[in-house]
Amino acid sequence: MEILWNRGPCSVREIQEAFPEKTRPAFTTIQTTVYRLEAKNAVRIAKRVGNANIFEAVLSRRSAENRLIDDLLGMFGGRAKPVMARLVESGKLTLEDIKEAEQAILRARKEKDR
Repeated sequence: MEILWNRGPCSVREIQEAFPEKTRPAFTTIQTTVYRLEAKNAVRIAKRVGNANIFEAVLSRRSAENRLIDDLLGMFGGRAKPVMARLVESGKLTLEDIKEAEQAILRARKEKDR
């Protein structure tokens, strides 16, 4: 998805070639993944060029992030505390991140009160 979000519509070959050569998955692996994403309505065929399908993202990055985070929180019964605690323990959540989150909470509260 990252490649489609950054580059726009691409063929399976273009997606494959966007991976670093040392760790590049096989063409058929990329093809299978893209067609599975199409079945899940995450990508769609934008056009055909000869025999090649050109795919584009249907889901925005923001939408995919939201869905993933909702699914993650669902695994913890909707509680954010265990996730936040792990992020703090791993050093991936900084004081600056917490301040930004606090500002977002305040903005959301103001929107809700309107």
